[in-house]
Amino acid sequence: MVSVEGGVLRPSDDVGIAGYGVYIPIYRIKALEIARVWGKFYDHLPVEEKAVAGPDEDAVTIAIEAARYAIRRAGIRPEEIEAVYVGTESKPYAVKPCSTIVAEALGATPNVLAADYEFACKAGTEAFQTSIGLVASNMVRYAMAIGVDTAQSRPADALEYTAAAGGGAFIFTRRNCETIAYIEGSYSFVTDTPDFWRRDGDMYPSHMGRFTGEPAYFRHTTMAAKGLMSELGLRPSDFSYAVFHQPNPKFPLKLAQYLGIPLDKVKPSIVCSSIGNTYSGSSMIGLASVLDIAKPGDRILLVSYGSGAGSDAFSFVVQDAIEEKRNRAPKVSSFIYRKKEIDYSLYAKFRRKIFM
Repeated sequence: MVSVEGGVLRPSDDVGIAGYGVYIPIYRIKALEIARVWGKFYDHLPVEEKAVAGPDEDAVTIAIEAARYAIRRAGIRPEEIEAVYVGTESKPYAVKPCSTIVAEALGATPNVLAADYEFACKAGTEAFQTSIGLVASNMVRYAMAIGVDTAQSRPADALEYTAAAGGGAFIFTRRNCETIAYIEGSYSFVTDTPDFWRRDGDMYPSHMGRFTGEPAYFRHTTMAAKGLMSELGLRPSDFSYAVFHQPNPKFPLKLAQYLGIPLDKVKPSIVCSSIGNTYSGSSMIGLASVLDIAKPGDRILLVSYGSGAGSDAFSFVVQDAIEEKRNRAPKVSSFIYRKKEIDYSLYAKFRRKIFM
């Protein structure tokens, strides 16, 4: 079961991560190329480049790739997974779940729970919460949570520089000697803050510009992180690493300063500069990048953010099994360096920005 103590969700039975995997498309477009096309040259572009889904890729195919790597790291059979949850805001179908396609492709069907989650960029950590609860209550042995997106952005909009593609998958089970990190607790902070939205039928999202920073991103992430630390009796100095949602590279570093966390604890998880903002995949890929280098005993703070708005904060403690398991599948860095640059015309073609 999961107990609620003063706002913090704490599993009454220890739950851990059995395996994790990521996938980032090979294609990249430079921020300078986007600026060149629209005649907008800035002194400081938000990212260097971003990952672009290929013409044969979408949220489902990216989720499947990440999930396969997670299964490889976990060392389990696909049919042992009893729940598959996919968090995304870029579903390829308006009415049809992504989770059933993913579960079928993995070989986890038919005896499996499956559902899609939506909460902007924190849809993946919403899937975390459900997976952890199912495992803690002994309803399932293995539950998979996936956060993935192929984010769209209006041509010439500020979002076009960062809206990217990628995803991460995590498998949860009861804590044992084979789990690579266990969860101490989580804390959520949610309000109705309309900083980012997309109406039904609209191809591209709208946003409130600087309003998306304050009071949206910073208020929710700060309150979630402080709430978690207060309820668990932890201080910023107790964490070896911190992973924050990355709409751009600056926001997580500024958040670290708000919380009193040294920047060197945050920088290992900053992958936004190289791949852009992968929305629901952002926190997942950031956590994976830290697990790629963390040592047993390290404590990791994870704080997601989703426009609309809300944040989920988690505390994980790394276990001994990480040393062997992380080498079973490609690390985040391997996907970052595996890239092929494209120009704006191919980018527009791949993202279907041109209609005939």
